[in-house]
Amino acid sequence: MDVLSPGSIVDLIPAYGLWLLFAVVMLESMGVPMPGETALVGAAIFAGTTHRLGIGSVVAVAAAAAIVGDNLGYAIGRLVGVRLLVRYGHHLHLTEARLRIGQYLFRRHGGKIVFFGRFVAFLRAFAAVLAGANRMPWPHFLLMNALGGLAWASLFGGGAYLFGETVKRVAGPVGLALLAAAAIAVVAGSMFFRRHEAELERRAAEAIPGPLAG
Repeated sequence: MDVLSPGSIVDLIPAYGLWLLFAVVMLESMGVPMPGETALVGAAIFAGTTHRLGIGSVVAVAAAAAIVGDNLGYAIGRLVGVRLLVRYGHHLHLTEARLRIGQYLFRRHGGKIVFFGRFVAFLRAFAAVLAGANRMPWPHFLLMNALGGLAWASLFGGGAYLFGETVKRVAGPVGLALLAAAAIAVVAGSMFFRRHEAELERRAAEAIPGPLAG
């Protein structure tokens, strides 16, 4: 049995309950590929159908795990991410000027990325690491991370508890729609970046003078 598959995670909830939920959501938030959303929905449905778990505990544990995992991911990105990008980024056409732009944009819009990233599979796993690597101020990160984690756990956990399998079926299409929207935003952002890269470099250099942090 593949214990990392979404179906297997759900099957293990009756035996391990909130401990499993906390571990899966925390690891996903740190950047480890894990089905955190599936674990949350599965635990909430289990709570609603068996009443062996309280939905308040499910939401609280999922939100706490998201916050803890994201802060660990932020620390990893902050301590290691920038050094790796500065040293090896040129292999990916990430010059120091472009890395500086990344830090500049994350300082201006990082809150939106961290909050809404909680609802998009790819960003849910890597937004915290990217926030740390791009030197997003930690107090702002912590606030938006906590708000995003609480909103995500409440919406998906509470919804699954109330509507059961319906939410489980809808979560997939909603996630795909959000992922498609994110992909469109990335393409649009890339086009904008190419047209305004020189101006962004100038603004980033003014906002973050001196050697690149890390």
